[in-house]
Amino acid sequence: MHTNTPSSTFIRRIIKHYLKYDKENPFIFISAVLAFLGIAAGVMVLMIAMGIMNGTQKEFQKKLFVMNYPLTILPLEEGAINPTLAQTLHQHFPSLKLSPYYTTQVISKNAGAVQGSLLYGVDFAKESAINSIFQKATEQNITNSKFRVVIGDSLSYEMDAPVGHKITLYFSEQQAVGFGTMPLQKRFTVSGVFDSGLKAYDKAIIYTTHEAFVKLLKRTPNSYDGLHIFTQEPLEMIQKIRKILPRNVMIEGWWQQNGNFFSAMEMEKKALFLVLLLIILVASLNIISSLLMTVMSRRSEIALMRTLGATQKEIRTIFFKLGIIIGSAGMLTGTLLGALGIWVLKTFDIISMPEDVYGTSRLPVDLTWGDFGLIIVGTTIIVLLSSRYPAKKAAQTDPLKVLRNE
Repeated sequence: MHTNTPSSTFIRRIIKHYLKYDKENPFIFISAVLAFLGIAAGVMVLMIAMGIMNGTQKEFQKKLFVMNYPLTILPLEEGAINPTLAQTLHQHFPSLKLSPYYTTQVISKNAGAVQGSLLYGVDFAKESAINSIFQKATEQNITNSKFRVVIGDSLSYEMDAPVGHKITLYFSEQQAVGFGTMPLQKRFTVSGVFDSGLKAYDKAIIYTTHEAFVKLLKRTPNSYDGLHIFTQEPLEMIQKIRKILPRNVMIEGWWQQNGNFFSAMEMEKKALFLVLLLIILVASLNIISSLLMTVMSRRSEIALMRTLGATQKEIRTIFFKLGIIIGSAGMLTGTLLGALGIWVLKTFDIISMPEDVYGTSRLPVDLTWGDFGLIIVGTTIIVLLSSRYPAKKAAQTDPLKVLRNE
């Protein structure tokens, strides 16, 4: 049980006295207020900025997670990915959702527009089970023809090819025409249009059926170019799956396909944190100056307290706690203002962004507990260090020298 000793009561009363407005030295109080406001502003800005950075990163991650798939198995030799491999994976990991695919590069053309694209041949039912964007696009499937495609809304707009219209796809394979050859081409019906939120994907990716690949490109049935896997825990599953895979295939995660992008975002996030931490560092200089000015203006009082029995430790504690109180009040106020700012940004559509650039029209804000803890720890260290030096100077005050000069 905590008891108030004479020493702690004395320290508490002196701190209350020094926190009050001093008419003779108003600048000391103003400096303390500026330190308080600076730390509050720094914590608030750091919380909002880190929340925006983290939210943006998660938004891109969510989009890329869908369009790149959590895990992908690729063959190292022809025929390595087949129904037997899929069955083996299902036996060991029943929760996995699999979608085998063919792929090739094509040129799409319609209404005078030409665009290079990546064509995937998929099983529409299996692809819908692992790709919510694809599933939404195929909900109103207008045809069951093997020569149907699902394209992105950006490509649909450029090609002037909404659902029900046709586009021409040109393949790298050649077909005989008269006495010569020309690139293989085929008209496909647009049976669905998807919107991933990322314009680059919406322009570059086209889906069609397995049957189209087998018929047009003479692909071997059930011998696929890859296998897309959906799992909620790709980082854990990739190691487990790798152990049972044959040597003629390899597996990679979506983070490996986009590693440089997310490494750059993480580096940018760290740089932003350090830069914004300088706001708090500058504010801490006001704590130092405020406490030092208090020490200088209260030299005679400090000397008198020393002669009346106050120890160096008590004097040091008084000024150290003064700095802690200013800093803690700033941190608490900044946390409340930051939480309020994040709530406002999440609740109200104050800042709108071009969706084709950022993948979302609303500003994504998501401050993690880890980032918040890092902000509080960084601010606390700065406040503690800022309070230490003035407290040490106050404790070193020589009462005999001060009283002799008074």
